[in-house]
Amino acid sequence: MILPFAGRTTSILSVKSAYILSQTMQDIFAGILYSFAALFIILDPLLSVPIFAAMTKGQTEEEIHRQAFIAVAVAGALMYIFLVFNTAIFTILGLNFPAFQIAGGIILFLLGLQEALGIELGHSKGHTTSAAGVVIGTPLLCGPGTITTVMLLSKEYGILIPFIAITLSLFATWLILHYAEGIQRILGDVVTDIMGKVLGMLVAAIAVKIIASGILAYIAII
Repeated sequence: MILPFAGRTTSILSVKSAYILSQTMQDIFAGILYSFAALFIILDPLLSVPIFAAMTKGQTEEEIHRQAFIAVAVAGALMYIFLVFNTAIFTILGLNFPAFQIAGGIILFLLGLQEALGIELGHSKGHTTSAAGVVIGTPLLCGPGTITTVMLLSKEYGILIPFIAITLSLFATWLILHYAEGIQRILGDVVTDIMGKVLGMLVAAIAVKIIASGILAYIAII
């Protein structure tokens, strides 16, 4: 009499365990999907295509691919660092996030101004061919908005889910930048130049918003 009861109990527990595991996997998948969507939208690699194409114009295909890798590597390094260490970095350096917002916003504004007006800022003897990749990597791809998103996702999901989502979003971004030349060729130089100038103005406007938000937040903590 005991064995059949024990068998039914084991069966019920197995079904319950399978259901819990199924729900857990669904939650994990949903978390990864949501995190990926949030990061891909905030990274917005399509926004970077005209600017990246303009900054790498005249370079060889190999160099353009190298710039794409540098951009993604720079953005990825910052995202992974802030995912793991979160606000501890600001604490160690004696900084706060509003100060980072203001500094990042200023750099982003200068980048937008450069693209909108078709001028080059900060060119010097020490200018290297990796400049395009670095500038696209941060603050255009990984700016205050991206870092804030990473930190919020880490608080909500922990480390693993955002880590997977960051990896997927970086891979998608790399693919878009890697084939930026082909995308530019399809659109044409005229369309790309116009998009670059319009998006430059949008980048400058986003930068102004980031700077204003940083100033208000900085005043609030003083």
